[in-house]
Amino acid sequence: MSNIPRLFVPTDLQQDAPVALDEAQSKYLFKVMRLNVGDPVRVFNGRHGEWKASVKEILGKTAGMLQVDEQTRRQGVLTDLHLYFAPLKKTRTDFVVEKATELGVEVIQPVITEYTQAERVRTDRLERLTMEAAEQTERLNMPRVQEPLSLIKLMSSLTDHRHVYYCDERGDDEGAAWGGDDNRARPMADVLMGKPPHSAAILIGPEGGFSPQERSMLRKMENVIPVSLGPRILRAETAAVSALTLYQALCGDWRAAEEGAPQDD
Repeated sequence: MSNIPRLFVPTDLQQDAPVALDEAQSKYLFKVMRLNVGDPVRVFNGRHGEWKASVKEILGKTAGMLQVDEQTRRQGVLTDLHLYFAPLKKTRTDFVVEKATELGVEVIQPVITEYTQAERVRTDRLERLTMEAAEQTERLNMPRVQEPLSLIKLMSSLTDHRHVYYCDERGDDEGAAWGGDDNRARPMADVLMGKPPHSAAILIGPEGGFSPQERSMLRKMENVIPVSLGPRILRAETAAVSALTLYQALCGDWRAAEEGAPQDD
């Protein structure tokens, strides 16, 4: 991995174009990294691939300009993977969002369920987390962080082409812990094995899972596929990482690097 600093910028990128740095980027480049005029920086915007740029002007340590020099990576086709998850306590939500970005999710959708405990979601803060994770992990774009939706509203808005893999840890036996073994979902790896890449979403519930009414609704929906993540009851953030990892390994961009490997400098 290159040790040249890498930044997400919202502006269009093309050869010789100027890029204005905001205060946080300027402090990082000129105060933390101690870059000088002419030093290289890598930039990407989620639309035009990655480009090598150089410091053109330093205006104190709170502003500056870059000049775009040449493209080093083309924008690739990414796995159309969404994550729908019930918000958790602050640091655990941060963990889910950061790892989802690292694992190639394109849309991060907080979902309010009957058992959701943390209903307040700072999407602006989560967007900053995705930007930092994208910069560090060589992604060529940032996932879109959506405003929270109720589970019913989300499921009613889905189109037929998207498969939703619903992580269902329960069985149907009301008298047994976590529903026993009756009508348990199949292991996620078995469900995914041999399936071609397609538009997909992973649905993760809150601690305590989905309510019986929510579970009944999800089980009846045609494009919702219940899956199991094994014999143990996982914490919600562990379930999210586990499910995303399985999908990317068996159906997603771990099988073929659509974005292309970073080029050496």
